[in-house]
Amino acid sequence: MAKAWISALALLVLSAQGNAKPDCDALACEEAKQAIREIEARMRAGYSRSQGEKYETKLRKLKRRRSKLCR
Repeated sequence: MAKAWISALALLVLSAQGNAKPDCDALACEEAKQAIREIEARMRAGYSRSQGEKYETKLRKLKRRRSKLCR
């Protein structure tokens, strides 16, 4: 009976470690957030129509990336 508990506990510990996100996801999340802040700051400073379209495209991609990485 004790061996069964030890085996079950070991499986739980190992499966929890397998599901943990690595630190690189946290770093990539922060990089995406910083890039979004920089683009938004540039947009507040003013931009042409073509620049605005590029900014919006970059923001869409970065926000999708942020939603995947930052959970």
